[in-house]
Amino acid sequence: MTTEPVLLIHGGAWAMPDDAVAAHEDGVAHALAAGYALLKQGATAVDAVEAAVAAMEDDETFDAGRGSFLTRDGRVQMDALLMNGENLRTGGVACVERLRNPIRAARLVLDKSPHVYFVGTGAERFARQHGLALCDNMDLVIPREQERLYRAQKDELAGLPDETFSGSLDTHDTVGAVALDAHGNLAAGTSTGGTLNKAPGRVGDSSLIGCGCYADNLTAAVSLTGWGEPIMKLVLGKWAVDRVAAGASPDAAAHAAIDYLFDRLGGHGGIILLGPDGRVGLAHNTPRMAWGLRTASGVEIGVTRN
Repeated sequence: MTTEPVLLIHGGAWAMPDDAVAAHEDGVAHALAAGYALLKQGATAVDAVEAAVAAMEDDETFDAGRGSFLTRDGRVQMDALLMNGENLRTGGVACVERLRNPIRAARLVLDKSPHVYFVGTGAERFARQHGLALCDNMDLVIPREQERLYRAQKDELAGLPDETFSGSLDTHDTVGAVALDAHGNLAAGTSTGGTLNKAPGRVGDSSLIGCGCYADNLTAAVSLTGWGEPIMKLVLGKWAVDRVAAGASPDAAAHAAIDYLFDRLGGHGGIILLGPDGRVGLAHNTPRMAWGLRTASGVEIGVTRN
């Protein structure tokens, strides 16, 4: 017995301006096509999630891979997680600076290491030992993000408050994907360049198990985007899939999770959820969230779905 595959992805939840919508929809469409093509060929959910996330890491539109936000010292530092719902095998990397596709390094950790998580130069060394090429950090830096960093630091020097986790909805463009394959297995992946002007070494929710990403065939697969610190404090990914395990639909659990994020800590963000029966949930409390869904019934792509 085979299952109809499903792929659901997001490209960040934030106050996306009108002139950024087309690029986000195009990027989501490309990533959706890359991942779903593998599912139709019988590939695993893990394969599809890796491919979809890697496509967004390669797209400068998103805060992942090339085009990521810059740290306070003007560098790109990235985090990623990939989780297999069939057996709970997981691979995570954080604070990597010389990998074009952190999600592919996460896949190597999942497949080839008895460990779950590597950081910094240790993660880069592990990836290189298993065939991934390293790049120069400046290959990941683009002028748009340099200009954005200069503006943020100018505001900081002028004494303006840092609203990264208190008011601003301008810069949260983390990417993620959840998939159900023909064998009935779930997977989830999330990748990010973090937050603008972040302190070097800061790690957010995206690559932490149960926070920005989680997958279990017995419950659901989830990926989040938004204010990382509140999401981490609530272990919000696991909170959401536990609601599905308790009988909530993925849609109800997604909306409950975003309500909980705001009511408990005043947080903003977005979430995608996929159950083992193929039902989906999407929710966000930001003005827009880039998303895409591909099922046997067709393709849906947009920047809002509330």
